[in-house]
Amino acid sequence: MPYRVDLYAIFILLGIVQAIFLSFFFLSRDSRKAQTNIFHGALLLVLAACILEIFLMYTGYIQHCFFLVDFSEPLSFAIGPLYYLLVVSLIDGRVSGKLYWHLAPAVLYFFLVLPFYILPDDAKYNAWIGSYHPNLPFKEVAYAYDPRMFWVTDNHSQATLISLAIYGVLTGIVIVHTFRKKQEPFFSPQHPVLRTLRSEIMQFAIVTLIVLIIKIFFLRDTGDHLLAVIIAVVIYINSFDVIRHSKFFQPATLQDVTKYKTSALTPEMKTLLLQKLDKVFTEEKPYLQLDFSLPVLAKQLATSVHVLSQVINEGLGKNFFELTAQYRMEEAKRLLRENANMKVEEVAERVGYSSKSSFNTVFKKVTGQTPSQFRANTEL
Repeated sequence: MPYRVDLYAIFILLGIVQAIFLSFFFLSRDSRKAQTNIFHGALLLVLAACILEIFLMYTGYIQHCFFLVDFSEPLSFAIGPLYYLLVVSLIDGRVSGKLYWHLAPAVLYFFLVLPFYILPDDAKYNAWIGSYHPNLPFKEVAYAYDPRMFWVTDNHSQATLISLAIYGVLTGIVIVHTFRKKQEPFFSPQHPVLRTLRSEIMQFAIVTLIVLIIKIFFLRDTGDHLLAVIIAVVIYINSFDVIRHSKFFQPATLQDVTKYKTSALTPEMKTLLLQKLDKVFTEEKPYLQLDFSLPVLAKQLATSVHVLSQVINEGLGKNFFELTAQYRMEEAKRLLRENANMKVEEVAERVGYSSKSSFNTVFKKVTGQTPSQFRANTEL
């Protein structure tokens, strides 16, 4: 049978290469220090394996390796769990070992589909023809047993969609809970991790919907090449996102190099420290103390002043004093709105200022109006 190499095949092949190449960065020795990168790299490899099988079946190169027919079916049940673990690790920093049981369905499916894997090549040929060339004749094969005797193996596409839907819902619940806890709007979050979570769940929902549509219109998997193209697009978007956030395209100035030349801070360490910083600021509000300072905060976060200053400057695009003022002014605005009889001096003291004039100066710089003007406008 002649091979079929067209734009679909080339696009899919490039997606496979891109996924494998990108996974090397996520799974490199330094990157593996962050669990998020481990799950990200593993997910990319699983997606690469799934579309590799489609590439071989679509182009006809599977004729040289019939033992690979449907080899990626168990891996499809790892997509949802790996995505879920990726999101949990982004939120919590670390994933509890007990959550790894989510990968059990993929292992179980492998054993359920073993009866098919041990069939001769003629049976694998029939499986390929049935999905990609249903009009061609099948080979005569004597089956001693039903190779797909279980519902889940006989209805792999439906089972995969169910798995994706379940983990889409689970992940959505976790993300919504996180947004509510942080009190951030879903479509315009300020924290970089929340923006990543928003992007992740939207991509997952869109891809799952597209997969469902493709499976509805191509009941015999004859449209799997379209599915592989969609997955390749996701891989390309992933690669673009990694490149966009790469420091390679944000060259440091000579001043920056001198300032942080001795820093061994990795992007993963920076992300984790930003998460800890956000958690401490949100839950403990240390900036309300009069003696709040960068060394005090560094000690609370179990890091050095130098590292913390670098994380705030590079990760949030502002210095420590600007960050402190931002949080203090938000708290001050809340107090001014909710306590009409509270004096401005008391508000200033409540948010960490011993001087009313200093408080007024910072408040006007941040909000564009004095505390009294803000309160008057709020009452109107």
